[in-house]
Amino acid sequence: MGPIRFAAGFLALTVLAAAPAIAATVTDSAGRTVTVPDTISRVYAAGPPASVLLYVLAPDRLTGWPRAPHAYERPYLAAPYRDLPETGRLTGRGDTANLEVVLRNKPDLIFDFGSVRDTYISLAERVQKQTGIPYLLIDGRFENTPEALRLMGGVLGVDKRAETLASYVEDLFAELDRTLAKVPEDQRPRVYLARGPDGLETGLKGSINTEIIERAGGRNVADPGPDAAVRRGITQVSIEQVIVANPDTIITWDRNFYGQVWTNPVWRGIEAVKRKRVYLAPTAPFGWIDRPPSVNRIIGLKWLAGLFYPDRFSFDLPAETRKFYKLFYHVDLSDEELDRLIEWASGRP
Repeated sequence: MGPIRFAAGFLALTVLAAAPAIAATVTDSAGRTVTVPDTISRVYAAGPPASVLLYVLAPDRLTGWPRAPHAYERPYLAAPYRDLPETGRLTGRGDTANLEVVLRNKPDLIFDFGSVRDTYISLAERVQKQTGIPYLLIDGRFENTPEALRLMGGVLGVDKRAETLASYVEDLFAELDRTLAKVPEDQRPRVYLARGPDGLETGLKGSINTEIIERAGGRNVADPGPDAAVRRGITQVSIEQVIVANPDTIITWDRNFYGQVWTNPVWRGIEAVKRKRVYLAPTAPFGWIDRPPSVNRIIGLKWLAGLFYPDRFSFDLPAETRKFYKLFYHVDLSDEELDRLIEWASGRP
């Protein structure tokens, strides 16, 4: 059988000639050629972004969650998968899994969704060599979301569902592109992402953690400039830097920060606070902005576009939220569950 190519330049799946087929070779986003089983029943997600991608595509393949869902997150996950065990994570901050844990879960495949830097390539090679379990790396950049869905869907044999989800994302991207093309750069909101209880952790422009801001038509004020050598990612800043940047919009998911920013004298003079444009992003079952930077950001993209340009985007947020959670998360939200999310996103937690 000839090669089946899902997306040039990212991941190509080639089924080996055999009758019946017993394996496939996959060239992942890092350019690694990996042999995977023809039938994949159990998949170990190396980190939270991978677990979300796997959950939306084929939740029955999950061996477990990198972190067990909190009580407030559980109603927003399909019942059969809320109680999957906590398996830890191989990648990212606070990695908690080791090879013994991975082997105990007996996966047919390990995969990670996110950065494909040398650090992650080295880890994948080492884990694959020591366990004998194939390990794929898939590019997790926001723009690659449709391709990632199709590619992992092809690996797992759920192509039809992958196409449905990828088309949803592409339609949203296209709508944003058409509308934002009419908005000059200097008329776009100046946005700061406030992470942590003091709001002084943020993501630099161009990082996987904040690219949703730029994709929704905002200008990230944490801009290191055009110097390609500057690190892109999470960073600590001072309140003086935030004051100088003076964003007109602040996005956070930290309830402690959101609760105190209105009365904190050091934040009171910032334009976003004066204009009451500080917004609290929902985080159930996954963050709408980040935490993790995965497919969960798609509903956050609609939300942000509506916040930034209420006169240009006429999203019915309750209806779109209900639709998204059914399509991507396999849950029918009750009115109470939906209201809780919308109140959260409306700044009335």
